[in-house]
Amino acid sequence: MSVLPDLHPHYVQACQNLSQPENPFIARVLQEADKNDEISTKGITLKLAGNNHLVPVPRVTDDDLGVLVSVLGQAPFVTGLDLAYNLLTDAGAKTIATFLQENSTLQYLNLMFNDIGTSGAELIAGALHSNQSLVHLRMTGNKIGNQGGMFFASMLQINSILEKLDLGDCDVGLQCLVATAIALTQNKSLKAINLNRPLLSSQQEETTVHIARMLRSNSSLVELHLGKHGMKNFGVERLCEALYRNSSLRYLDLSCNNITGDGVKFLGELLKRNKTLRILDLSANRIEDVGAIYLSEALATRNMTLQALSIVSNNITNKGLVALAHAMQSNTKLSHVYFWGNKLDTSTCVAFSELIELGRLQLDCTDVVPYEVDGEIVLAELSHGLDKHRYWAPRCAALAPGAANASLEIVAVSEY
Repeated sequence: MSVLPDLHPHYVQACQNLSQPENPFIARVLQEADKNDEISTKGITLKLAGNNHLVPVPRVTDDDLGVLVSVLGQAPFVTGLDLAYNLLTDAGAKTIATFLQENSTLQYLNLMFNDIGTSGAELIAGALHSNQSLVHLRMTGNKIGNQGGMFFASMLQINSILEKLDLGDCDVGLQCLVATAIALTQNKSLKAINLNRPLLSSQQEETTVHIARMLRSNSSLVELHLGKHGMKNFGVERLCEALYRNSSLRYLDLSCNNITGDGVKFLGELLKRNKTLRILDLSANRIEDVGAIYLSEALATRNMTLQALSIVSNNITNKGLVALAHAMQSNTKLSHVYFWGNKLDTSTCVAFSELIELGRLQLDCTDVVPYEVDGEIVLAELSHGLDKHRYWAPRCAALAPGAANASLEIVAVSEY
């Protein structure tokens, strides 16, 4: 990697050769990259996200991408490419696919929230059959549909390099989820997958059953996102039964489902015996006080491995929240707790204020901050959480990973 960083001059020349006008946004990013003295030894991620700036930028189009990859073909020190929130279509996906087939150094590719469809997904997934470098791919928000998801499921049966795959909000369906679960029973390289918000017409939870079956045999998956699956207590029970036999999963995301206190009873029993789970996200379910107490009992007496818990917006009152605060007094391992959006009364505010005052709960590890009004302790919301890196993070701001997202700090996929 001794090539000198001269990306911008090459880009200007390529635009002239291809009779393509320069994109000032791309030009500026490449100029900044050329100033990086360590680019040729440590590599660099080109951050070309269309929503990445306070001042609007000209977003990257398919034609812009064609010029850019002609430059990157001679730049082995570019190991990451962030093209989120741009104007890329299936034509741009074809350019990306060709690049992936020829490139042997790109490790990270972010295509989230472009306009790539089923045919584009087929091309990118096909390129990953032979690509030997890409470790992390984000397709979030591209409406590739069920058929597009099937191409990625087939890819997982062949590819042994990819470690992180994000297919959240991609409109995948039942067949894709089942095929993906089957592929992951054999795939030994994938460590994190996001399957949030599929389009499911059935209420029978077949997909959860197949995913649970996969977890019984899979020994490599570290992070699993199953948000907005319409999951009910039956599905949670199936997952818990599987996780008794699983010793690899660290991060389980069950946010935005239909889980009640009865379902959390199974999770409570699991936490008493599971020694590997580090992060549990139950945001936007309906666990109420019953579920919070089940969790608190497990955390207070038997579980000393869980490090982050989110129970945001679960209709929990002071009874359940105070029980959790008391559990944290005896459980020294649980460090990140998020509970805004529940019914916070005086006893809850006092209980968590005391934890913060004593240093048991750090302000950058929770989503509340205490303050006093007329001699009474109340809590205000902090913009912290487990999913901040996904959609609503202010990408233009510099944030400490731990403060913005507990998962990034606690469970780094590369560690496993």
